This record gives sequence, structure tokens and C-alpha cells, in this order.
Amino acid sequence: MQRRRGPADQYGTSTVRPPDFDHFWAEVMAQASEIPLCPSLEHVPMRSTEQIDVYEIGYDSLDGLRIAGWYCVPKESYIPPPYPGLLIVPGYISEPTLPKSWARLGYAAVGVAPRGKLRSNRHFNPGYPGLLVHNIVDRHTYAYRGFYIDACRAVDFLLSRPEVDHRRIGVHGSSQGGALTVVTAALRAGVIACGAAGAPFLCGFLDAIELTHSYPYEEISEYLRRHPEREPLVRETLMYFDVINFAPMVRCPMLVYIGLADDVCPPETGYALYHVLSCPKELLAYPRCAHDAGSYWAMPKVKAFLAEHLEPAGVPG
Repeated sequence: MQRRRGPADQYGTSTVRPPDFDHFWAEVMAQASEIPLCPSLEHVPMRSTEQIDVYEIGYDSLDGLRIAGWYCVPKESYIPPPYPGLLIVPGYISEPTLPKSWARLGYAAVGVAPRGKLRSNRHFNPGYPGLLVHNIVDRHTYAYRGFYIDACRAVDFLLSRPEVDHRRIGVHGSSQGGALTVVTAALRAGVIACGAAGAPFLCGFLDAIELTHSYPYEEISEYLRRHPEREPLVRETLMYFDVINFAPMVRCPMLVYIGLADDVCPPETGYALYHVLSCPKELLAYPRCAHDAGSYWAMPKVKAFLAEHLEPAGVPG
């Protein structure tokens, strides 16, 4: 970790919102909306329990990619429908979660596998490291253009399910999942009812690479050491994907939690994100906690926050 530039909660990033940011993403979302979802659902008895049904799911997204995921839903004999929907989004190197624990609490929960993740990597697999710098000089083909949309399309999957209450859909994740939580809440602002974002990644990209030498951000540093002449193009591209620039679009309540000793996603950038959120919001900042973002203390509060806004009928635990 490099030397800090003063108090973390007063750090100002160099992120600039492009004048055509909203237009760019409106066009991408319009393009995605023209693609039939073609959702599929296959029951997995071996992973199911007396209380929970587990399904392998799939749906179509940008560039003709088929996106996979898990869908866990309470059995009607355990908790009757309708259920609030909950999208669980993955970290950078982690694989999609099997969200059975959330289904036991009464949620219809999707663990999505955006492009490049297991079962979604047949036609796109830049690797880890690799995803963060894939086509990083072109906003129209940068990896996260499709990655962000894959998460939004998982919301469409939840909307396609008759057992899901469309008024009660939330999103939760940490690290890259924290970034996807904010982006999904921004791009699906009329649908997402709340979001909980831990240790948010992809905030102030080019500031973060000065604050830490840890991966994944180090992928960008390595790329720029090899191609220093491309720095202006890299900066221009990343401004369209910086989560700080999505934050003003979020309208639902948001819970953000960070670790003040995080050397992967610097807390300075977490504070910067929180400051530009204009929705109802809450910040949890844990001293002496690293990239886990104080999960031991935060997760009970995350569960309570989601339950407050989504009102699952499950039993606590």
C-alpha cells in the first residue's frame, strides 16, 4: 500500500463523468433490451434440500453470449410465495455463489455468473488476471460493458419468475460484487428496491492504482507500464465504467461497508463513492479490517438492511 494522501474520508478522486455518459449507457441498455432473454431453468435434485429447490439457469445477453447462474428458491411447503428477489453478484476472482442460505431466509435468490465466469466462459474467457484490461482502450468493446449488462439481465430473469414479487428485488455483493451492486441499482433504477455493497471495486480506477499495488488493480499498472502511450485512451474508457459515475443514478436505499485497512479496494475510493450517492444511504467503516470489509460485524447488518426493505417471510438465521 502506498502512502495515503491525508484522511481517507476526505480523498478526492480524479474521476470525471463524461458528458455523454447517460446517453452511452442508455444506448447499451436499449441494445440489450432488444435481445430475447430466453431464460432456462433446470432443477438440480442433488443440490436441493427439503426446504430449498436449486436450479441451474441460463439467459442470453450482449454479443450473443449465454450467461449461467444458480437460482435458489424456497419450496412452497417451507415458505409460500410470493418471494422477494435477491441478486447475489460475484467478486473478481471468485465464482458465483450458490445462494441457498438466502433462500432459507425467504428470498428467491440468483447467484449470477457474468461472462468469463465458470459456465459462462465458453465464448469469452480473458482470464484472471485479464478481465480488467480486456479491450481497455475502447469503451464499446471493453470487457465490463458486457459484464455489467450480464448482471442487469439477471434482474430480468427474476422479473420473468411468477413466484417473485417484482416490487421487492434487491442486490448484494462485495468487492467486484460491490461494484456490480451499485451499477445494477443504477441501470435498473426503476426495479431495484435496495442494495448492499461491500468493499466496492471499480471506483476511481486510476486513483486506486496509485493507492495500492495489489491485484486486480495492478493489472492496469502493468498494462500502462507496457503501453504508457495509451494512458489517455485508458483513462477515457474507464470513465464510462467507473462506479462513482453510476452512483448519481441510484435512487433506492444503499448500504455501503468498507474496511479501513483494505489494500485491494482502497477505502478512499469507497468513501468517494459514498459521498456521491444521492439516494438514502448508510456507511459502515471498520478500522483494522482489510478486504473482508468487516464482514463479521457487517453481515448481520446487511441481512437486517435487506430484510427491512425486501420483507422476506423466512425465519431468522
